[in-house]
Amino acid sequence: MKKPTKKLTLIIIAVVAVTVCTSYYLHKQRQVKQQTALVQLERALTAADAKAQAKAAQLRAERAQAAAASQPVLPAAFNKQLRSTDDSNSLWVVVNKQRSLTPKEYVPPDLVTPNIPLRSVGTSPEMKLRQAAATALETMTAAAKLDGAQLMLASGYRSYNTQVAVYANEVRAYGQAIADTQSARPGFSEHQTGLSADLEPTSRQCEIADCFADTIEGKWLALHAHKYGFMIRYTPDKTTVTGYRAESWHFRYVGADLTAELQNQNITTLEEFFGLPAAPGY
Repeated sequence: MKKPTKKLTLIIIAVVAVTVCTSYYLHKQRQVKQQTALVQLERALTAADAKAQAKAAQLRAERAQAAAASQPVLPAAFNKQLRSTDDSNSLWVVVNKQRSLTPKEYVPPDLVTPNIPLRSVGTSPEMKLRQAAATALETMTAAAKLDGAQLMLASGYRSYNTQVAVYANEVRAYGQAIADTQSARPGFSEHQTGLSADLEPTSRQCEIADCFADTIEGKWLALHAHKYGFMIRYTPDKTTVTGYRAESWHFRYVGADLTAELQNQNITTLEEFFGLPAAPGY
């Protein structure tokens, strides 16, 4: 057998070298592809995990929101300190037989004549109210008219001197004991605040009389006056608190925020709402 020539030997070596290099190259390529696939898989898993976490967080937030929505929302506590009950200029001033106006000759700063039917001429001081009360009364009168109730202002602001005359007439007619149950002494009258209004039908039926409660106007006011910031100040079941007999025609303006709260708490006197002493007498 002949020995391979030197040339053949070199060829064999070259073929072997090429084969080895090619094998190594292919091996490296497979490693690169495998590494790339692993990186891509890791990225895909990371993205999927992040998406899953985001979805879980969203579900937790939605559950928390649903739980919060199912809880009853408690209204903010009514602020009884918002306005003074002592300042004569305050819409919430409480005037009764134990609480006079200060000074007793107090005159409201913003008296105007409401644009509604009036018992007397518009220039009469008794046909005036404070601006806020007058505006609310105009709105309430218009609403009542739509329902067939025809309201008229019988008496609004009364000065200290006017109340001197009114009270003296009551005493002469009925004696002081009876007069004190239905007429305020000068300086102790709600009418002097400019926030109280005696109302009646334009027909003048049951004018300043107990039967006003049974008129269309009286019934309408009993149901709706609180929506406009007015309250019946003297009710039949609270004479020992207010000191006055029932007056279904006497309405006191305190603002719709307070009348709404009085309705919510089913309280009918300012004395009880603000925790003030009853005032059955002077």
